[in-house]
Amino acid sequence: MTTHESIEFDVLFVGAGPANLAGAIRLMQLAEEKGQELEVAIIDKGAQIGSHAISGAVMNPVAIAELFPDYLQQGFPVEQTVRGDGFFFLTGNRHFKMPFVPRQMHNTGFPIVSLSQVCRWLGEKAEALGINIFPGFDGKEILLADDGRTVTGVRTGDKGLDKAGKPKPNFEPGIDLLAKVTVLGEGARGSLMKSLAQRLPIRSGRLPELFETGIKEVIQLPDDHFFTHSPFNDIHTLGFPLDLNTPGGGFIYEMAENRITLGFLVALGYENPALDLYDTFMRFKGHPLVQSIIQGGKVVEQGARAVSTGGWYSMPRLAVDGALFTGNAAAMHSTPAIKGIHLAMKSGMLAAETILDALAAGQSDRQALDRYSQRLADSWAGEELREGRNFAQALAKRGPIKWIHLAAQYVTQGKGLIDRLSAVDDATTLKRLAGNPMAVEKTELPKDDPAMVDKLTGVYLSGTLHREDQPSHIQIHDQRVCVEKCYPVYGCPCTRFCPGDVYEMETNKDGSGITGIKLNFTNCLHCKTCDIKDPFHNVTWTCPEGGEGPNYKRA
Repeated sequence: MTTHESIEFDVLFVGAGPANLAGAIRLMQLAEEKGQELEVAIIDKGAQIGSHAISGAVMNPVAIAELFPDYLQQGFPVEQTVRGDGFFFLTGNRHFKMPFVPRQMHNTGFPIVSLSQVCRWLGEKAEALGINIFPGFDGKEILLADDGRTVTGVRTGDKGLDKAGKPKPNFEPGIDLLAKVTVLGEGARGSLMKSLAQRLPIRSGRLPELFETGIKEVIQLPDDHFFTHSPFNDIHTLGFPLDLNTPGGGFIYEMAENRITLGFLVALGYENPALDLYDTFMRFKGHPLVQSIIQGGKVVEQGARAVSTGGWYSMPRLAVDGALFTGNAAAMHSTPAIKGIHLAMKSGMLAAETILDALAAGQSDRQALDRYSQRLADSWAGEELREGRNFAQALAKRGPIKWIHLAAQYVTQGKGLIDRLSAVDDATTLKRLAGNPMAVEKTELPKDDPAMVDKLTGVYLSGTLHREDQPSHIQIHDQRVCVEKCYPVYGCPCTRFCPGDVYEMETNKDGSGITGIKLNFTNCLHCKTCDIKDPFHNVTWTCPEGGEGPNYKRA
């Protein structure tokens, strides 16, 4: 039996995204003001802080200005400043500038940032305050007290296991990181949050979470490029290559040094099992408007992630005994604005205020930590979340009623025709595949165009690395479900919704069907789309060995 060393802290933050970094910094700022000494730690599964951070990257600066009023003077990493918003509707080969930009998408004056660089900058600020930061350590298991409901910390994953799960000579057992308060900020569809929801009623009475998956690139452009002469450097698109019943859209932002960040989001409540997320992204890039921007460019980085977009009514209970939940792990995202960094940071800062008060009173139970929920509700973040409270649910509707709901919500600051508009689990929305599952068409990429790369090249450009001689962190629970149920009905959509080519159909010799699904887990981009969209809940995503996965630098 493996023994696990334990280390105790006052507060443990799991995940070094903007929510937890801002939270840990604010906690230490407040403790310093009040003369309190705290032992605070942050762990992150990435090899370094920021290596798993990828974002659309137009940032409302309201939260960073609260955390560091002189953030620009302190060297906060800004790529560009938005000088104008371009909002376009795309058809197959044309584009139309929309007559107005919704108020939530007014970005003029906002910084365009690289989230990986922002997280690294915040990590440096955190270390300067005496916070213990441990990259390369994944939270593998939630630790509960004997009462079965009080969170006492997390256990990190073992390192040095072979494919069969047996220790190798360099084996290092995981560590039990214990804390009076644990803060889970592991991003959308976090494995610890998912595990905790199966043990405690944190989602009781809440709407299902809704998600979007985005594929994003950084493209190096020639000196004299589109944005050099454009009145706007912040573009959003609707329409092509999606139909009007499938929510999603594209974005293109100017960055420093003649680079742009470009991406496409698709809501995972889509119905067509033949929809291929990467193929959709490439079709978007092939549109004449996008081609006019990226012509002569070269993709230098690519990645993917899921975003929890359901918002206010799909947020879990924000506190349990011994733990709080921050950022997109708790579905905090402004879907109308297509932004979440500022909300994540504010949630972490409000959690910090709550934690300090609770520890000063010698308490860490749910009653003490639940004040976080009220703080959030009373803040500008709560106001923004409430304005978008029915937005993703309206987008998921079909036909004219969708646009009626959205118009009503725009006028009524989010209430709309029905307040607490219904939603269904993204995994339940697929229709039966029409035609031969083997004959799903893919877009043919132009040859020798460095601005248009295939899926495996994209994986390479993400810097993704996983040790092959380890247990797969992705589990297919029953291959018979893949062969006997999923393939005949849906044609194994995992082979199309995964942006990293993790899932591969193994066919019969006569090509009449499949024998199973091969897992190329070393390609995994940690977007967790498979865990969300699989129609049979037959796939579970967990953290691989700490320090593995993508290595984003510019995204």
